[in-house]
Amino acid sequence: MVAPGMLQNPLVRAWLDGIEPAWTLLDQASFHALDRPPSPTDGPIRLASDLTPEEIHGSAVARNARVLPRAAADGPGLKTTATGNLSRSVVAEMCDRFSWPGFDKESALSFHKVVNEPDFLPLHFVRHIAEAAKFMHRRKGFLRATPAGRKCLEEPLIQALQAILFHITFWYTDLGYFGRGLHPGWPQRNVGVVLWSLSVAATGWQSPKSLSRLCTIPIVGVLESQWDTASHMMEARILRPLMWFGLMEHRQEGVEGSRFDRRHFYRKTALFDRFLSFSVGLEGDGAMRH
Repeated sequence: MVAPGMLQNPLVRAWLDGIEPAWTLLDQASFHALDRPPSPTDGPIRLASDLTPEEIHGSAVARNARVLPRAAADGPGLKTTATGNLSRSVVAEMCDRFSWPGFDKESALSFHKVVNEPDFLPLHFVRHIAEAAKFMHRRKGFLRATPAGRKCLEEPLIQALQAILFHITFWYTDLGYFGRGLHPGWPQRNVGVVLWSLSVAATGWQSPKSLSRLCTIPIVGVLESQWDTASHMMEARILRPLMWFGLMEHRQEGVEGSRFDRRHFYRKTALFDRFLSFSVGLEGDGAMRH
């Protein structure tokens, strides 16, 4: 069992509340190997680079990442502001062209008299990831598609679009924005362990609280928090982004006696196991490939 001494810590035991984390099943070598980014040739984490058009369409990130570079490939590109965000006219156009799970455009945009890029989270997120992937670059007040961006929209490279964007998002992009800066880097710094744990723990509907205990490695700030920050960070930085990639599905139900409160639940989709595969060893059981 990985880190058995840690599980005897009274703070950890109280936080777990009887749950045994999935990652304790891993042997030491695999536990540490999962800290490495995915590799196309070897290693414990593999990302499928041969997705079908239907599978790519099932990922909101990949689906909308095709929209933005295509638009940026026309004419001079997409106009930007002095701060580097897309102009309001471009944002208005993309509001009509983007589709995103759990995002109600009408209600979300009703709070803003004018819509700037950060007000439209799906576009803001995709634009940052597409730039990080070098699919677009800014030049003379416009965001333009790069040669790499154009190539990734065509066969056969489009089959690897999801893998490229996913790799950059979880291993090279700081998702702290989605947790309002709380617990910097957590639980993203252990994303390989978290993803493997989800692969075995999220087969049925689970709450963010349960999944945070099953899949993350707690830190002192989480254990000493006066409220359940772990569930919030797990949902904001892991579960929702995975849902945007088509790898998790979400449902909610009302809370009796409350008009606004909702209970949230997540489970992995079929695309999760199709896209993510693992080669790890379990303590005492030899190798496991999933």
